[in-house]
Order: sequence, then C-alpha cells, then structure tokens
Amino acid sequence: MKKSSTSVQELPGAAAHRPVPPPAWQPRTDPAPLLPDPAPYRALGTDAVAAADPGLLLRLYGELVLGRRYNAQATALTKQGRLAVYPSSTGQEACEVAAALVLREQDWLFPSYRDTLAAVARGLDPVQALTLLRGDWHTGYDPYEHRIAPLSTPLATQLPHAVGLAHAARLKGDDVVALALVGDGGTSEGDFHEALNFAAVWRAPVVFLVQNNGFAISVPLAKQTAAPSLAHKAVGYGMPGRLVDGNDALAVYTVLRDALARAARGEGPTLVEAVTYRIEAHTNADDATRYRSGGEVETWRAHDPIRLLEHELTERGILGEDGIRQAAEAAEIMAARLRDRMNAEPVLDPMDLFTHVYADQTSQLREQAEQLRAELAAEAGEGPGEAR
Repeated sequence: MKKSSTSVQELPGAAAHRPVPPPAWQPRTDPAPLLPDPAPYRALGTDAVAAADPGLLLRLYGELVLGRRYNAQATALTKQGRLAVYPSSTGQEACEVAAALVLREQDWLFPSYRDTLAAVARGLDPVQALTLLRGDWHTGYDPYEHRIAPLSTPLATQLPHAVGLAHAARLKGDDVVALALVGDGGTSEGDFHEALNFAAVWRAPVVFLVQNNGFAISVPLAKQTAAPSLAHKAVGYGMPGRLVDGNDALAVYTVLRDALARAARGEGPTLVEAVTYRIEAHTNADDATRYRSGGEVETWRAHDPIRLLEHELTERGILGEDGIRQAAEAAEIMAARLRDRMNAEPVLDPMDLFTHVYADQTSQLREQAEQLRAELAAEAGEGPGEAR
C-alpha cells in the first residue's frame, strides 16, 4: 500500500485537534518583584549613613581593619610554610564582615574555603579557622558550638547543606536562618542550581550570598555566564535577587539584614550578589598576572572597602585619629598572637584519623584503626597494644 505524504497537520480539520496549552504554563509568581535593581545598591555617600547606628558603623570599620591584617598575616604564614595554602579575601572584607555581623546567635553560617575571615568575625578562634588550610584536621572546630558549618573546599557543596539545615529548622519550628556564602565560580556548579531550586520550592529560610570577585581562578565572569547579572538567576527559581556594592560594608550589611529578616518571617530565600574584587591571587599557588592587568587591580584598590568606610566616617565626625590608631593597634595585637600560636609545632595523633567519622565505628574502621595502632607501636619499638 502506497503511503501518503500528507501530514496529519495538513488533513482537513487537523487544526481543531491541536492542543491548547494548559494553565500550568502560566508563571507561578509575578517575576517583576523578584528582579534586582539595574545598579548595585550603595549606602556610603547617601542618607543611609546618617540613619545608621554609629556603633554598628564603628564595629564594621574595626572588623574590616582586623580582617585586612588577618589576611596579610595568613598569607605571610603560607610563605613561611606554616600553612599549606591560603585563599585570601583581601578586597572582599566588607562581604565577609557583614555576613558575620548580620547573623543572630541562633543562625548558621555556611562558608566556602575563602571565607575564613567570615568565620573569625563570627567569633571563631583564628587558629581553629586555619586548621583545615594547615592540613591538620578536616575541620578545626565544632560546627554545632559555633553555628559555623565546616569550611567547604569543593565548590558550592555547602549550599544544599545550608538548604537542608534551614528546611529542617523550619519543619521543627526553630527560628533559624542559614546564610550560605559562595563565589561567582560556584554559581556554575550543579549544587548551586539544586540548592536554589529546593530552597525556593520549600520556602526555606536561607540566604545565598554570592561574592562576585570577577574571576573563578583565571576564568572571568563573562566566560561563565551570559546573564545580565548573577542576581538575575534568582528569578528563574522564584526568589528575589538583590545586587549590592560588595565593597560598601554598610550596603552589604543592610541588604543581608533585610534578606535574613525576610527569611525569618517565613517568606523564603533570597539571592544576593555582592560585586567586589579579589585583590590578591586565587591562592599562593596562583599567578594572577597571567590573566589580569596591574591596572585593573589598581582601579579596584581605589574602591577599597576600608578606605571607603574610613573616609565616610571621618567626614561625618564618627571616626577620628584616635579611633583609626586604636583599630590598627588591635589588628597588630591579633596578628602577633596569631603568629605566635601558628609558629608552635602542633601535636598530632595519627589515631585522630578515626575520630568523628561515625558515632559508632564500622567494623572496617575498627580493623583499620587496629592496623594503624600496630604499625605505630612497631615504629616506636613498643609491644602490641602499647600505642594509644
């Protein structure tokens, strides 16, 4: 039988059978309120400074100065062999400090590997914050005690964890918000998209802070995304996107404060993009001169977060020479203490490899622990069972 070349669509009356899109195609929410502003929000140089608490402004300044010195000292310790690696956040201190100060005691911080300063500003012991980067432990502190998740070296894996914790807290009726930090490079990871989708669907009390420092190691932002901004990505998941000047400490604090308050009210997550710049190399193992110019770096130095806030506060009479000197002296004291403690040789026990893996060790772990204990005893010239 000869097949007809006429398609179904060409047959008489075919148009009547074409399906009409069902109501499900319609937007779940109005996208207009979710869109970020065209330009990053700024507070310094505006009336927002006059309305801000002077105590908060001075605390932001003091923490910025401490943070800059902390970054410089940690970088020096890396060069001296006291740290295996250090990803500096110099130039990004406003994001780090604001993220730490905006949190309530019961809230959780989910940092990436570059966010040691945020953990320290949150109250974590600086040496404990650097333990991972020293290579001693996977995490040098108790996350539950400090409400700080382990520093995450894999990109963006901390984001689904933040959503899970926030969602669980909401189910239990706990007043807890999770603040998850990630870099612009992390937004190209699958974990980023999964976290935002689950957070929006569940209306989880979580805030995502993207520190857009311009580069994912050597890859500039333009080679990662064609979106108008990273904040615009929020709309596709059904949450608000906010764009903020990441070197304006008061602006970052204000935007994060509003986002956390919104989450705590049960109104769901927010994606905040802070536009900043990584002044130092990606880590001490990176040569940033191979992919960016010195002129570009100097342009951003003129938009330094400490300089911006210091100028604003001195012009308004909130900060004087004494305050500037005291902040610098406090930073030097912190750096000296950090040097002294990091220069002390750590006392490490190889058996700690089996600590905090499982509450109840598996048979395989018990077997491996016994094997290592026997090897240590043999090296020490001890009899079986004598090594601890």
